[in-house]
Amino acid sequence: QVQLVESGGGLVQAGGSLRLSCAASGRTFRNYHMGWFRQAPGKEREFVSAVSSGGSRTYYGDSVKGRFTISRDNAKNTVYLQMNSLKPEDAAVYYCAAADTFFTNDRWIDYWGQGTQVTVSS
Repeated sequence: QVQLVESGGGLVQAGGSLRLSCAASGRTFRNYHMGWFRQAPGKEREFVSAVSSGGSRTYYGDSVKGRFTISRDNAKNTVYLQMNSLKPEDAAVYYCAAADTFFTNDRWIDYWGQGTQVTVSS
């Protein structure tokens, strides 16, 4: 069992930056591929980014490439999402996710966090 707790969301002006964190419980964190999804009101959940269990492989959704960076610290059981050059369309609830298969969609997710709100003012 893995529990995920996100933090770091908030209100930021367009062009600004935020760093989201996702702290995972359990000793098996290093065995899981980790990632982020987001969901804005009235929209479907969208894949944002994923990082492999060892951190060597990353993948990004087209809408965030070049602006967001995912990383993980297995010693701290934490995955991060550095978000730069934020746009109003990045506003959403951001969810941390874990899976034992590398993912670029939500089909293989084993665990979800509760979400953290990101608001971007124009």
